[in-house]
Order: sequence, then structure tokens, then C-alpha cells
Amino acid sequence: MSVNYVLINDDFVLKEDAKILISDLSVQRGYGVFDFFKTIHGEPVFLDDHLDRLYASAAEMYLTVPFNRDGLKEIIRQLMNKNDLPDSGIRITLTGGYSEDGYTLGKPNLVITQSAFTFDKTGFDKGTRLVTFVHQRQLPHVKTIDYLQAIRLQHFIKQNNADDVLYHSASGIGECPRSNFFIVTNNDEIITPDKNILHGITRKKILQLTGLNTASAAIYPEQIAAIKEAFITSTTKIVLPVLNINGNTIGDGKPGTLTKTIFKRLLGLQGIE
Repeated sequence: MSVNYVLINDDFVLKEDAKILISDLSVQRGYGVFDFFKTIHGEPVFLDDHLDRLYASAAEMYLTVPFNRDGLKEIIRQLMNKNDLPDSGIRITLTGGYSEDGYTLGKPNLVITQSAFTFDKTGFDKGTRLVTFVHQRQLPHVKTIDYLQAIRLQHFIKQNNADDVLYHSASGIGECPRSNFFIVTNNDEIITPDKNILHGITRKKILQLTGLNTASAAIYPEQIAAIKEAFITSTTKIVLPVLNINGNTIGDGKPGTLTKTIFKRLLGLQGIE
């Protein structure tokens, strides 16, 4: 088994020796933020975008990242050199810190982990099935470590013969727990929800693609029956076709033309052959 190092604050330790105390608010109250990015051939993918979101999330939660941007990039590079995992996923977690009363913020603990990850393109053709559920995450614009509802609903997802859940509320369709949602209308407009969601990095890159009719706007559950294509996006999935929602087939039940086009363009942006 290869040696794997973890950063805790400013110390590199072996993964099996990595520890934080149970008085940390991440344990006591589930308080903390994180971000996750890929490395491909030893190079971080969209790192500045992920760091923008990390610092913004930390600020919203009154947590101070113990390194400035350049310092954090350097510590990430050192971790990558120690682990020698060219294709990987790196998670940066900032906790609420050690708290004497289990409620008051302490000095945040910074934990950075790296594990092997290689994107599997074959999953694209298989697609995914979603089931809807009425729920609105609190602080949806912040990437917190709180996935309570998502984990609780795993039994519900299986009961409904689905792979993941799609949240919606009075303001419309929102997001999946770990991915953003897009639809393609019959006039080839590509729309993603605009409110009460986490603004994903892959979502951002798609909205920036040229030559496509993309928009950020409200989507409502009643629109699902008439959509031409649908897909979800995330750092690990990149683009994954949605072939079924609530037991109803989307389009012809196969990945759509525009979904394929976007997938190929995102692969190119990330240097994936």
C-alpha cells in the first residue's frame, strides 16, 4: 500500500495518524466548510475557482483560512509532491475549531486530504435516474459539510429505484446534493436553476461556453415532462445525462445531442482524452 500524507493545519502526517479532537465543532455541531477539486496529470483543475469558493464559504461562516491564497497553493503543491498521485481528488476542509462549550467558534482546523481519482468516461452512457424531493438546503450558496438530509434520503432514493435525489421548493427546482441540474428545452435552450443553489464550478464553466444558448433561470417541476434533455454536473461527474426523473423517461432515454457536446467540451477543458 502506498504512503499517503494528510495536512492538518501546518503539519504533514500519515493518513493513519491524522486526528483532530472530538471537541471540534465539526464533530459537535457539524460546523465547517470544504471544497474539492481534481488533479489531472499532476495539475490541479480549475484551482482558482475552487479557492474563490472556499474563501467565500469560509467568510460566510466566520471562519479564517490560516493561509493566504499563495500560501495555500504552496501547501497543496507540497502535499501533492509528498503523495505523488498525479490523478487525484483533493479535499480542503475548514472546521469550526475546538470549542470549550461545544457551541462557540474556536480557531479553525485546516485539513487537506488527497486520494487517487481517475475519471471514468464510461459512466456517461449509463446516465443517472433522479427522484424529486421537497427540500431547501440552509445557506445553499455555502459549501458546508452538512449533508444530513442527503444521507438521510439514501433509503428513499433506493425505494424509488433512483440513483440520486433532486431537491425542489416553492422557488422551483434546485439541485442534487452533490451536483447542479440542467435541462435542455425543445428549442435547444440550456437552462440551470438560478436561485437557492450552490454555484458549482462545472456549472460556471458551462455557462461560459461559447456558441451555446445557455441561461440561469427558474425551472419548475411541471416543466420536466416537456424537456428534451437533462443532465447534472459536478467536479467528479463532470457531465452526467439524466435519463429518468420520477420514473418518467427523459427524451428517448439516451444521452442527448447537446449533453454529449457539452461533455466533450468539458473533457477538452480539463485535458481528459
